[in-house]
Amino acid sequence: MTVQPPTPFPRPQTAPAQTAFDRAELSVILSLYGRMVAAGEWRDYAMSFLREVAVFSIFRRAAETPLYRIEKRPALRTRQGQYSVVGMDGQILKRGHDIAQVLRVLERKLIRPID
Repeated sequence: MTVQPPTPFPRPQTAPAQTAFDRAELSVILSLYGRMVAAGEWRDYAMSFLREVAVFSIFRRAAETPLYRIEKRPALRTRQGQYSVVGMDGQILKRGHDIAQVLRVLERKLIRPID
């Protein structure tokens, strides 16, 4: 008598993994966030992790629309860069491959003239 191994079931297509910020990226983002909170510019934040994009939204008050969105889109890694800062009106303020360089557009808000 011949014993045949069981036929494996076909595996369903797995959904792509969830996109998220890693520890180093969050460290850079939260460092800037902490300085802006200390300056009184920002008050709240929210994070969303979806399939194609991870979003860190920055609010002036909790009940408003976000002032800025810091987005990570790994699909754009080989093109314009996977990190971008998007303004309140949806305009992309800066895009690039290095998150520290991209966030410099927001650090300008910390520089104020002394009266």
